[in-house]
Amino acid sequence: MPHEALLAELDRRREAARAMGGEEKLAKRRAGGDLNAQERLDKLVDADSFIELGVLGASARFELDADETPRDGKLVGFGRIDGRDVGVVVNDFTTKGASTSATNSRKMGYVRKACTERGMPFVHVGESTGARLPDAMGSRGMGALLGNDTSQFRRMRDTPWVAAALNTSFGSSAWLCCCSDFSVMKKGSIMSVSSPRLVSMAIGEKVDLEELGGWRLHAEQTGLIDYFVDTDEEAMQAIRRFLSYMPSHNGQLPPAAEVTEGSGEGQERILEILPEKRTQVYNMKKILEIIFDRGSLLEIKARFGKPLIAALARLQGQVVGVIANNPMSGGGALSAEACRKAVDFTVMCDSFNIPLIRFMDTPGFVVGLDAERRGAPGHIMNFMNATCLTTVPQITVLCRKAYGRAYVAMGGGAHNDVMVAWPMAEVSFMDPVFATNIVHNKAPSDEGFEEALADIQKDLEVWDMARIFSAQDVIKPQETRAFLIRMLDVHRRRRSGGIGEHLMRTWPTSY
Repeated sequence: MPHEALLAELDRRREAARAMGGEEKLAKRRAGGDLNAQERLDKLVDADSFIELGVLGASARFELDADETPRDGKLVGFGRIDGRDVGVVVNDFTTKGASTSATNSRKMGYVRKACTERGMPFVHVGESTGARLPDAMGSRGMGALLGNDTSQFRRMRDTPWVAAALNTSFGSSAWLCCCSDFSVMKKGSIMSVSSPRLVSMAIGEKVDLEELGGWRLHAEQTGLIDYFVDTDEEAMQAIRRFLSYMPSHNGQLPPAAEVTEGSGEGQERILEILPEKRTQVYNMKKILEIIFDRGSLLEIKARFGKPLIAALARLQGQVVGVIANNPMSGGGALSAEACRKAVDFTVMCDSFNIPLIRFMDTPGFVVGLDAERRGAPGHIMNFMNATCLTTVPQITVLCRKAYGRAYVAMGGGAHNDVMVAWPMAEVSFMDPVFATNIVHNKAPSDEGFEEALADIQKDLEVWDMARIFSAQDVIKPQETRAFLIRMLDVHRRRRSGGIGEHLMRTWPTSY
């Protein structure tokens, strides 16, 4: 065949592949306000940076499906985000619901493997129905489709993984969200193991979409999703923003940025937020927004484990991870969910060389029957283990209450490079009201309670801890930003070039 004819044939095949599932299906998406796979890709990566592989991939199981499976339902390749290379998989729901097949599994596996070996983040934009039927049925289907890639779900945190759950996200779209360092979900979407139809057949009753895998379920109960948005465009922006805090691989430092205008101004406002009365609550997030670079705080799992804040931020342009108790929720007492969030975030930061700064104001761990049923002791020990295994620079700030074992899990004692306290900090084994009851057998309504409480409280103040150099200094709240900037510079890991030991790199990404 002449060259011209062969080249024309290639052009025809490319054009057919890029038509995705056809104009009718694409028009239906537009009418519903959803971007198609190509539009999502264009919003995700830098303009003119994407090189696609596997454009001519199609179903190889049934010959009749070849023309009906352009790109085999997945756009894969390499692009750039803010000038840095990333590997990308974007599911095309208009092609057989982006169901998983042998061909598109190879396409995705190729990109994921290249990202690991070449040191690039891996991004998976999910919307899928699960394994393709009838391709996966029978011994031949199972043998061809499942279990042939031992690296598929092996997370060693060599590079950052990011995933999105958009609209219908079953099967692989759910798996990748649970394996990733950062997962974003569009409100109104559903992420679950299987479709409501299949689940309804399995359990013999109709299943509600929201109850099965809606965004509120994952925001407040499972904690499997880190960030929630309203639109496809916002999901792509969230992925780009998260990656701006991350190194391309675990052998690099996170990228520095220009200090945003206005950062560091108004540090005196911390005193307006922090109550003078020890029992009065306040929103720790407002204090963090003053201390760190303006507009840089990216909170993770904001509606899950709310007594604890986990966030990426910048301090004088440098990336840091922030773990802080929030008295606004449950008085800052650490629930099982808060412990899970702290562990997940600690592991990620330590794996990608992000220094940790902890702000402590907690009366301890949540106790009681419900806490025990939720496995509180195990979650507390996971938290303790993660704190002990952290190898990146870490600073602890004692803001107010620092009671019991939670003091240690939050980076107290020697579990940091430097520990500093505010003058209003209180440190003891338990809340002084409870201690008064146990030591003096007096309740708040009893005669002599106030005197007994004053006796217990006289040793709570932080001055004695500073006296023995257990706390390295006592500073004013408004001095915190400058102190942190200088101490992080002092405790840079110069001998290793800032690269941590990554002792938790194989820990699970979902607890």
